[in-house]
Amino acid sequence: MTASSLPPVTLVLGGARSGKSSYAEELAESRAGACVYLATATAGDDEMAERIARHQDRRGARWRTVEAPLDLSGALAASASPDCVVLVDCLTLWLSNILLKELNVENECGKLVAALPDLNGPVIFVSNEVGLGIVPDNALARRFRDEAGRLNQVVAAAAQSVVFVAAGLPLALKPAP
Repeated sequence: MTASSLPPVTLVLGGARSGKSSYAEELAESRAGACVYLATATAGDDEMAERIARHQDRRGARWRTVEAPLDLSGALAASASPDCVVLVDCLTLWLSNILLKELNVENECGKLVAALPDLNGPVIFVSNEVGLGIVPDNALARRFRDEAGRLNQVVAAAAQSVVFVAAGLPLALKPAP
């Protein structure tokens, strides 16, 4: 995918440490103009704070970071413009925030998907594919896996481009290669 062909909505999926965030950042930087990083993570412990710091260090001066742990559709509407690319990293952390705040997952996901056609510039979503492993041993983890799968499906359906990253290698899922 090149800068001139960056579609309105791209979804980048992959497992933990698959290279999906790096790939999404490179994709965003392939287009001229500013880059906005919508960060859904919150630094709840030292390990997460370190992960956030590594991601920030990797990005250069072109990037402006906006924290959006809950109101993702509002942050997208406020940040999207024709002269920049918005990268959301990541949908599954946003979903975790929604679940932990005991918000209505279906409503929040619906608001997000409904906002996509009205955005004024391209957006790239990063999301974990968590449904490829073992069945979790507790109800909350199973609910998270199921909700993440549903969220990935509705965003993939709304996206013009979907890429799966494994071992740092991108595989185009949509449009089909």
